[in-house]
Amino acid sequence: MKQFLKFFFASFLGTIASLITLFFLFFIIMLGIVSMVSTDETVSISPNTILKLEFDKQVPERTQFDNLNLSSFLAIKISKNIGLNDIVENINKAKNDSNIIAIYMKMDDFNAGSYATIEPIRNALIDFKESKKPIIAHGNYFSQTAYYLASVADSVYLTPTGGLDFRGLNTQLAFFKKTLDKLEIEAQVIKVGKFKSAVEPFLLEGMSEANREQLNAFVNSINNYLLNKISIARKIEASEIQNISNNMLVQSPKDAVDYNLVDKLNYEVDVLEILKNISMKKHIKTISLKKYVKVEKPNDAYTSNRIAVIYAIGEINGGEGSETVIGKDNIVDAIRKARKQDNVKAIVMRVNSPGGSALISDLIWKEVELAKAEKPFVVSYGRYAASGGYYISCGADKIIAEPTTLTGSIGVFSIIPNMQKFFDSKLGITFDGVKSGKFSDFASGLRPLNMDEKNILQKQVDFVYSTFVNNVAIGRQMSFDEVNNIGQGRIWSGLQAIDLGLVDEIGGLKYAIESAKELAKIDDYKIIEYPAIKEPFQELIETLQEDMSAMLFSDELDNLFSHYSKALNMVKSKEVQARLPFEIEIN
Repeated sequence: MKQFLKFFFASFLGTIASLITLFFLFFIIMLGIVSMVSTDETVSISPNTILKLEFDKQVPERTQFDNLNLSSFLAIKISKNIGLNDIVENINKAKNDSNIIAIYMKMDDFNAGSYATIEPIRNALIDFKESKKPIIAHGNYFSQTAYYLASVADSVYLTPTGGLDFRGLNTQLAFFKKTLDKLEIEAQVIKVGKFKSAVEPFLLEGMSEANREQLNAFVNSINNYLLNKISIARKIEASEIQNISNNMLVQSPKDAVDYNLVDKLNYEVDVLEILKNISMKKHIKTISLKKYVKVEKPNDAYTSNRIAVIYAIGEINGGEGSETVIGKDNIVDAIRKARKQDNVKAIVMRVNSPGGSALISDLIWKEVELAKAEKPFVVSYGRYAASGGYYISCGADKIIAEPTTLTGSIGVFSIIPNMQKFFDSKLGITFDGVKSGKFSDFASGLRPLNMDEKNILQKQVDFVYSTFVNNVAIGRQMSFDEVNNIGQGRIWSGLQAIDLGLVDEIGGLKYAIESAKELAKIDDYKIIEYPAIKEPFQELIETLQEDMSAMLFSDELDNLFSHYSKALNMVKSKEVQARLPFEIEIN
């Protein structure tokens, strides 16, 4: 009876939840349709307008609809989150727009993303300055990433009671060995590569010496590059900028002025007066980037030529994939479609991925090989091109990285958790069964691996690594030994990767597209993007059930839900992985 009531109430509550969800979904759709009417309207601007840039949201690789959050359905509004592609394009548009007389960067609540995301925006602003139009930046507080972007401005202003973080870069990694020990879960790891540190969080309580060596080189490569660029922008000697950073000499707003990192201490109201003087008007006319995107640009001459830009973003997993996950279906289909279209003269794949499934990576690599045989194929790297992210692109005609791109990590591993003691000691669950063969319960996760099973796994991992290295060697025209020596799971910055032959040039997506144009030997082109961005309601309907499940689970598990999800994914993933299971945050 107790079991019956349990299932009855679970079914009853599930039905009620579904009805409530459908009820609110109807209203969301109606409200969304109304708001969509105004989303794509054309905006016109008048002379003496200042383009206002704010970076208080994470910048995606390309413009997409903001996620619909069920918790805010009463205030639902469909809007677009402007992507890196449109930010760069519209700064370029503003350069030649006679109605735009300046750019004002409001740097408060800066949340744009990594240095690799900021770099193309910063370069676009440098290019904008050729128009002789001023760029003004103001912030109550500048984080290191915010200041790197703001440093290109003609004038940088800081609130008198604000702050500027200028202390150098660091990165912290989380290690879970003690957690696993307390849960009595054993991480059984099979790997290839001296530097394949992806598995270390499950085995160690701190970094190995090999991992410390590679991270130290990686962080310092990025730090030196950033300081050099700031040195040029602010006209400060390189040795002096190093000294300021290394010794954290900026400890107050006045210090920031004294060391020439900012021009003056001003409140925003004071900066608005400066903008009035620039516009020579009583009232400032500004336009946000979100609105300026809707301002029509001059019509380009007609051309049938297309360059396909394929966005390969996120972890590499099986299945269909999405705008933030590289699946077998979405990227393979996109490359295939671009290859078969006659008017597509070249392909650019934008890769921003920490890797994932070695199998899916190999399938995508094969599609790149087929496409490259028919038309030029150029790859542009964002924040990550690690492990599987590098695998899928190593065969391209040309690879272009950002200076701070986390590149390489040519190595693979497999983790099979042994959950036997966890189930027995923590939950009181034991398992027993029968099998038809010696290895029928291979890698079940319910018992330790024996030596024969470890040898089998090692052979599988060795085979995948050997294939990975061989494909890189062919694609980069290097020997197997050369790739193996710089592989071993080691990560490199984009700058380091050039010297090693893993990357051809430094630049952003715009530069990669121009490179593809040259390889295709065409004079003009238009961009076509793949995979197609899903409409917000299509995305909502597809994820609604999953989101509802997450909401119900998170109520029960509270803040343990994210840990539960990660643990579940670790248990479920039994295939060979070419990935970073953690994010390296550079602060």
